Amino acid sequence: MARANIITGLAAAVLAFCIWAGLNRPEPEPPWPDRVQGFCLSPMQAGQSPLIKKYPTSGEITSDLALLAGKTFAVRTYAVEYTLGDVAALAGRFGINVALGAWVDADGPKTEAEIEDLIRTARSNATVVRAIVGNEVVLRGDIPKTSLIGYLDRVRSALDVPVSTAEPWHVWLKHPDLADHVDFLAVHMLPYWEGVHVDAAVDYVVRQMEKLKDRFPRKPIVIAEVGWPSHGRTRKAAVASPSNEATFLRRFIERARKENYIYYLMEAFDQPWKRETEGAVGAYWGVYDIHRKEKFPFTAPIVAVPNWYVLAGISVLLAGIIMALLLADSGTLQRRGRHFLAVMAYFAATAAVWIVHDYFHQYWTWGTVLVGAMMLAGLVGVILILLTEAHEWAEALWTAGSRRTVQSLALGNRPPPFISIHVPAYNEPPSMLKETLDALNHLDYPHYEVLVVDNNTRDRRQWKPVADYCIALGPRFRFFHVSPLSGFKAGALNFALDHTHPHAQIVAVIDSDYQVEPDWLKDLAPYFHHPEVALVQAPQDYRDGQGSAFKAMCHSEYKGFFHIGMVTRNARNAIIQHGTMTMVRRAALESVGGWGTWCITEDAELGLRLFEHGYQGVYIAKSYGKGLMPHTFGDYQRQRFRWAYGAMQIMRRHAGHLLGYSAHGLDLGQRYHFVAGWLPWLADGANLVFNLFALLLSAVMIIAPQRADPPLAAISMMLLTLFVFKICKIVYLYRNRVNAGMAQTAAAILAGLSLSHTVAKAVLLGIATHGFPFQRTPKHAAAASCFKGAGTVVQEGAMMMFLLAASFGVLLSGVPGNLDLYLWSALLAVQAMPYAAAVIVMRVDAGCRAAPSGQDHTNSASLARKAG
Repeated sequence: MARANIITGLAAAVLAFCIWAGLNRPEPEPPWPDRVQGFCLSPMQAGQSPLIKKYPTSGEITSDLALLAGKTFAVRTYAVEYTLGDVAALAGRFGINVALGAWVDADGPKTEAEIEDLIRTARSNATVVRAIVGNEVVLRGDIPKTSLIGYLDRVRSALDVPVSTAEPWHVWLKHPDLADHVDFLAVHMLPYWEGVHVDAAVDYVVRQMEKLKDRFPRKPIVIAEVGWPSHGRTRKAAVASPSNEATFLRRFIERARKENYIYYLMEAFDQPWKRETEGAVGAYWGVYDIHRKEKFPFTAPIVAVPNWYVLAGISVLLAGIIMALLLADSGTLQRRGRHFLAVMAYFAATAAVWIVHDYFHQYWTWGTVLVGAMMLAGLVGVILILLTEAHEWAEALWTAGSRRTVQSLALGNRPPPFISIHVPAYNEPPSMLKETLDALNHLDYPHYEVLVVDNNTRDRRQWKPVADYCIALGPRFRFFHVSPLSGFKAGALNFALDHTHPHAQIVAVIDSDYQVEPDWLKDLAPYFHHPEVALVQAPQDYRDGQGSAFKAMCHSEYKGFFHIGMVTRNARNAIIQHGTMTMVRRAALESVGGWGTWCITEDAELGLRLFEHGYQGVYIAKSYGKGLMPHTFGDYQRQRFRWAYGAMQIMRRHAGHLLGYSAHGLDLGQRYHFVAGWLPWLADGANLVFNLFALLLSAVMIIAPQRADPPLAAISMMLLTLFVFKICKIVYLYRNRVNAGMAQTAAAILAGLSLSHTVAKAVLLGIATHGFPFQRTPKHAAAASCFKGAGTVVQEGAMMMFLLAASFGVLLSGVPGNLDLYLWSALLAVQAMPYAAAVIVMRVDAGCRAAPSGQDHTNSASLARKAG
């Protein structure tokens, strides 16, 4: 088997490496010339910004010009305030001409000062060959066009050099009268902003230039900005990357030489401060980064990810580690299952490496560090969930034989063991409890007793008829009414244990609503002839699953755990003990200290303690008894809240055993199943935190769309992929292991989703608090009104509306064509689905109760005190 795993891993590694190589084939492009026509120059260094009035020194500007000397004929500037006006004088030292710019906006006094400084600087420096008054002033609508024309006319009359204002090409076509007040057209050609694919971008620029030439045949045209960003969000077909920046610029420069264009490349150096005004992409238009290093090769073939072989190696190594963990105990896993896990391991590893690589290739701020840390933590969680779901999928479908077989041993001439059946009860309907006792009285087993422990029921009319009925059934039925009795269900079970017949070797527990089959004890007791077996568990099952559409949904949701999860866990001796239809060796129960009264899921906690002490458990996937499901959606929520909160109590108390850093009797497979089994609930808790963060981020995106970008597309894709993967897994396993139809499968998915918020709250409270009180599920709940039912989903309804509003809001306020934005909007809509499911299931429940079938409420009661 180890050899098969190694071969599978090597084959997957070779395939992954080939895919990396195929996506990063070197692409020859026209070489960069010795000198380009010009660069747009914003000489801000790291940490500098005109927004905070922090400007480069003359020495820093000189250093930048020295770097560009011999590489360009000219530079274009945007302002003359503070030290920026020094560029004109300093450029002369390096033989560089200057297209001098003045910044124009709604700040009248500041603009007046800029205009005066522009005129004075241009007159006193022969290096100034052009003057540009304002940058995209008409596009932004900062001032009336007539005011801009006034500035243009004023500067033209004061200077001998050509004067213009800079606008995108379409603004010139829309405002042709502006051309009457300039000596040339200063045009911006930035096809990225228009969502043009990089392969079509140069031709796109040429077409727009032809339109301008046709419309303004007598005006010289200067391309005042032309470029492509190396990092940022995808806009329609335009992808921001270093390779695309290199491809576009090298192709454009070659075409510009043939077309005899005058141009200024956008821009010389990256400007991180621009993210405040243009979004994250504004920081990445430089040919050189903020540290003045070349961002791409000027002459060599272009590779999409230059260090791809390093990333491929890391992803292969990481995937190998993941595969080794997934296949560590894969003796019964078929080839198809190993291949499936190999594919999932390499997908997860490659996605993680790519996302981390992409995210770390940006300029950091406190905001990006915070978001990055949260996203990285979320990414780890998503991958863990994805891999554990994949592992369960593989082991549920593609196993050959059984990893662990515990046979039922024939009794032979040995007498059957004496069994004490414990039935805890609190304020239960007497008629229901009598039916439970009737079923126990008809067990096909010779040696057993039944102890009914009613704890703390105040109404004598509830417990006295049951006490009398036990007397009528005979001496093997004993009834105890104990008040006060602390410890909830665990307290009642410990009381029963103290009063168990001294000859009893096995303790069996059922809830008060369960009607057992006659052969329950006869079939399962023989497993205890294996001395290491301390726990034998049969599934929870329900007799009112078709009583209403709501209960049918609940019944479908329960089946996944008992017919898939428990079966795979049983293979590694890691079943969850749930508090009904369970049988425990009495000596083992007493040796580990009985039922834990500190935990509200005392049954699951006891099962884990038994495993920690080296005992074996057996799960028989056959129904031997049926109870009643939650009567209302509110009961359904409370039941799941109790299970999830109890699971967090268990994880906290047993963390050392589960994680392996303290003495324990758990093997690796057992620790894996207990942690992995509760991981989806932990994910629900994390998901609630994520949703609150997502709403906050989306609000910022809606209020200030130019300053806040959506998360990377890859991150949204990973979360969407996980959601789709989990749905596909449920559908596939329900169809193949539960033999459920599509309607039943859809009902299970909807019911499971409806509890996500409930589980999330339970998990977060379970982590932050210690002693949340035990909440029983009543057996005779009166039918609640629709209005009261709606009260159970107020939080879910609010979250649903907030997320859907955020989904539409970011779409309406964001820039069209942004793939990251579309995926983020889709993710917000998907995140709203569990909350919508809760509202739908509540309405189904309310609809069922609005049309009563005449069924007695005592026979429509909910499950009591389930755990695990």
